[in-house]
Amino acid sequence: MIRKLKSGEYRIYSRKKNPKTNKRRNLGTFGSLEAAKKHERQIQYFKRH
Repeated sequence: MIRKLKSGEYRIYSRKKNPKTNKRRNLGTFGSLEAAKKHERQIQYFKRH
């Protein structure tokens, strides 16, 4: 899940909430939406291989 921050950067959050903190885990911050989408695809690939 990608969200835009007030600073103009994009951050990837995990899809599920962390049961301990009840928040989503930060999976990285990127300067552009394209870079964030690319990394999200890498994460999804890694989860299944």
